[in-house]
Amino acid sequence: MKYLSAYPAPLVAQVRRLMDEGQLAPLLVKRYPTVHAVRTDAALYAYVGELKAAFMRKADPLSRVSYDNRLHVVRHALGTHTTISRVQGTRLKAKREIRIAGLFRDMPVEFLRMIAVHELAHLKEREHDRAFYQLCAHLEPGYGQYEFDLRAYLCHLEAGGEALWPIRRPGQAETADAGRAGGG
Repeated sequence: MKYLSAYPAPLVAQVRRLMDEGQLAPLLVKRYPTVHAVRTDAALYAYVGELKAAFMRKADPLSRVSYDNRLHVVRHALGTHTTISRVQGTRLKAKREIRIAGLFRDMPVEFLRMIAVHELAHLKEREHDRAFYQLCAHLEPGYGQYEFDLRAYLCHLEAGGEALWPIRRPGQAETADAGRAGGG
């Protein structure tokens, strides 16, 4: 339960009990029944750009936003934000990039929004401190609940549970898995 290590023991015990009783997966599917339609890097760039325009117009522009299929495995992160500085003549140019783990491609929009908000908040607040989480909650009022539910889902996956929002192959419907009966 490494993804829940920062949470109070009674809350972690509750998640563990739900997992042991086979109730966590149906609860998450009931709470988050559909998968978002942000499938490509271009759509992700537009999605994050809309969030940035709505809440952080004065923040530096983003040069790239993309899904990264290696991120979760290699860096043990769900998203990253980087600033790349280059000298162009006598000026220093900074490019800002956000990479989001590829596993978010097939998740509910609430989880995608949570990770996008998290990475956008790093444009203003570098550290994971009180001001950072206050900014996240300002950008997405449900941030705390979405983060907790995502962490519970990651514990479910780590324990060998099946993906609740299966990966869609090209040509499949863009709605939630219609073939899933009984909530998985």
